[in-house]
Amino acid sequence: MATEYGQGYGHGLGYPEHGLPEHGGERRHRLPAGLRAPFEARSWREFGYVLLSLPISIMLFVYAITMVSLGAGLLVTFLGIPVLAAGLAGCRAFGALERARARALLHLEVADPEPLRMRRRGFMAWIGAVLKSGTSWRSVLYAVLHFPWAVFSFVVAVNVWAYGWAMLTYPLWFWVFPMWVGQDGIQVYGDETHQFYLDNPFEITVTALVGLLFTLATPWIVRALTQVDRLLVHGLLGPSRLATRVVELESDRGVVVDTAAADLRRIERDLHDGAQARLVALAMDLGLAKEKLTEDPQAAARMVDEAHGEVKTALQELRDLARGIHPAVLTDRGLDAALSAVASRCTVPVEVQVDLEERPVPAIEGIAYFTVSELLQNISKHARATWAAVDVWRVENRLMLQVVDNGIGGADTSGGSGLSGLAERLDAVDGILVVDSPVGGPTRVTAELPWRTV
Repeated sequence: MATEYGQGYGHGLGYPEHGLPEHGGERRHRLPAGLRAPFEARSWREFGYVLLSLPISIMLFVYAITMVSLGAGLLVTFLGIPVLAAGLAGCRAFGALERARARALLHLEVADPEPLRMRRRGFMAWIGAVLKSGTSWRSVLYAVLHFPWAVFSFVVAVNVWAYGWAMLTYPLWFWVFPMWVGQDGIQVYGDETHQFYLDNPFEITVTALVGLLFTLATPWIVRALTQVDRLLVHGLLGPSRLATRVVELESDRGVVVDTAAADLRRIERDLHDGAQARLVALAMDLGLAKEKLTEDPQAAARMVDEAHGEVKTALQELRDLARGIHPAVLTDRGLDAALSAVASRCTVPVEVQVDLEERPVPAIEGIAYFTVSELLQNISKHARATWAAVDVWRVENRLMLQVVDNGIGGADTSGGSGLSGLAERLDAVDGILVVDSPVGGPTRVTAELPWRTV
């Protein structure tokens, strides 16, 4: 059965024409990443983020500690509750600022947290919603934790950056010391009897080389520091796991609804354009044959014979349509027999191996069947393969499917392809689709579904 979500290999599944790879406009650099890093825009954006973190974190820390302390101290009076709510609301606003800063400088996309849930309107309802919101308290925790980290990262980044560039450019400005300071160069060590200066060509060269190492390492040090900032912003200022899961479930529900509607439209179209039209034509032919039965029995017999052929064709179409909705063999005998029947209709030899001690619930079993059926049909139409294999097994609480062929390869799950639609269907039930299809083959598509038993 060719479903709405899969149009075959080729363009339908993200395959380029003739199995050739699609090349984007990737920019190739002659210099390795280690040498490019000090001059890349990303490095300067991350360094700017670290520099801004210190003043912002100071303001946020002072505001959070002041407002929370003031609100807690005033809790003995009625004023403590609105003051505490105002402090939490301010921290939420600072959180929005931090998400925008991380998005602009770190290119970190963090979704906005869940909004305040107010059952009724009014100032008191707003205070209650702010105080009960987990986002508010996570914003306060971010203000407290980010301040010491911002101080540490600022000191490390600024010192490493400054010392690196100072030593790297030392050959250009070491003359300042003998001319203006009255010493031979930078003093490394000195006491009452001994002094050590970087003043000869060898020492100046070594200083520049050490500065080069510091300069090359600085972007990676700053990047490591901003990784902690990414974790803090994502973990404390983004939506909670529960809210994220709710959004995922709502999205999956939308996919399921759209898929069901598309399937209904396909079934209606197949019935209207196929079997229904054929049965209407059959009724008309039988009516004409009935009229000619007394006048021209031979012509009537020919028309009845043609109608008999139409009946067979209509029955086959209805049988194929019923198999596409949910095959009886799947209900009666399970995945092993159903996938073997699908494999027998494939244009290439298919080895089927199903290793399941029990059957999953009908919904998961049906999705597994149609996933394999779609992939095998795509192999028949577009993969140019001479052999394929289907393996089904269970790993703990997951149902694993794998379809392999030796065709042209080059499939991907890019947006708009059939494989992306198939991946969306699996994702709607917490499934995963992984495609390994290098150009020239072979193609290996692995699907993972949750295991549920009756």
